[in-house]
Amino acid sequence: MSGNPNEARVVAEVPKGLLVAGQWADASDGGTFDVFDPSTGEALCAVADATPEDGRRALEAAAAAQKEFAATAPRARADMLMSAFDLLHERIEDLALLMTLEMGKPLAESKGEIAYAAEFFRHFAEEAVRIDGGYQTAPAGGSRFLITKQPVGPALLITPWNFPMAMGTRKLGPAIAAGCTSITKPAQQTPLSMLALGEVLREAGVPDGVVNILPTTRPGEITEPLLTSGVIRKLSFTGSTGVGRTLLAQSAEQVLRTSMELGGNAGFVVFEDADIDEAVAGAMAAKMRNTGEACTAANRIFVQRSVIDEFGERLAKAMSELPVGRGVEDGVRVGPLIDEKAREKVQSLVDDAVAGGARVLTGGTAPDGPGYFYPPTVLTGVPVTARMASEEIFGPVAPLTSFDTEDEVVAAVNDTEFGLVNYVFTNDLRRGLRVAEALESGMVGLNQGVVSNPAAPFGGVKASGLGREGGRAGIEEYLETKYVGIAM
Repeated sequence: MSGNPNEARVVAEVPKGLLVAGQWADASDGGTFDVFDPSTGEALCAVADATPEDGRRALEAAAAAQKEFAATAPRARADMLMSAFDLLHERIEDLALLMTLEMGKPLAESKGEIAYAAEFFRHFAEEAVRIDGGYQTAPAGGSRFLITKQPVGPALLITPWNFPMAMGTRKLGPAIAAGCTSITKPAQQTPLSMLALGEVLREAGVPDGVVNILPTTRPGEITEPLLTSGVIRKLSFTGSTGVGRTLLAQSAEQVLRTSMELGGNAGFVVFEDADIDEAVAGAMAAKMRNTGEACTAANRIFVQRSVIDEFGERLAKAMSELPVGRGVEDGVRVGPLIDEKAREKVQSLVDDAVAGGARVLTGGTAPDGPGYFYPPTVLTGVPVTARMASEEIFGPVAPLTSFDTEDEVVAAVNDTEFGLVNYVFTNDLRRGLRVAEALESGMVGLNQGVVSNPAAPFGGVKASGLGREGGRAGIEEYLETKYVGIAM
């Protein structure tokens, strides 16, 4: 950590324990693990390392609080979320600094994430008071149907390191709104933002036991007993497809409701009739948000042959001008990757593409020195056989591949097991809608490089996941539909 007193202060002020039954506590065996600053590689602090015994205690707390919390008035739950919304905005400067220190993204992006995270609380506060049902006459007459919605029950929420606050509120918001208690397991790399959020929710009036938080270095030992306990009724996971498949198998034993937001391999398509300036700006947004460490990041950029040279030159110029450094420094637009393993993967993908014939327009080599930095990189002529055509890059690398026809590029974009999001840039409305409908993904950005919005249903198809987060669909994931037949 640098000598900046604010950095030391925000780290010192965040809780370092487990949140169980409304209280901060040490791990049952007293164990801790270090949290690192990826811009320096140095430890920021140590936090409690939850054990399976701690998982059992959290499960008991969530189960004990479920019945009473489910019976709270929807307006009361909405008020808790709105209070948390206000607190997040009041503390946005400190929370953003904390996030930048543990995750690396520039302060401006961290502030944006805190505001985005808060919006999930406001959105689901509004949904909490609009949970509805129905009443109708049976088609044959003689009886009535009463349809109601009830909370699913205790939920296990597993959040990733790349958006450590927003992925928490995207799950906790609908859980609280629906009346579900929960246990959250944050990523080992970035637990501090979630621990700070836990304190915000306590202060916002969320009852003891409703929200429990377990940072740990032993995720499998914690989560599998929870999933097979018969007490947890809902799993929401954001992370890799490989881990998601394991969790789905474990969830099958108790037939759990699941929401899975898994890997992506987003295609970004630029047709020759697109506004090139608009397309470059969209590519910068879709590629460089979060230093490229996002499941929605443009992973494969397909540009029609007649404009690929112009597009590549403009994109390379824009990427090369992005300042790289510690996220806390003024003007920095690109922070470090999360750890050395991540940087090594990015470099290996670049080397593989170049060996296959790709040409480097800018970047391409990791710098020396402390921290896990990688320069904004543009490659052109990337073959479809390159590893980065099928593996998530999760870094600031934009690979360009040319295409000739609409049918050709639609087939290429769909040639993946993933289907989270794709992007299309064209000024032909008919083509835009036609291609958007043909692409196999849960979301499409048409002439825009960012699709995430708390009011929209976020999620994918194929190996990119199940269910939706955000929008009206987001709260339905935490509600069961009950039908009562009434004799008349």
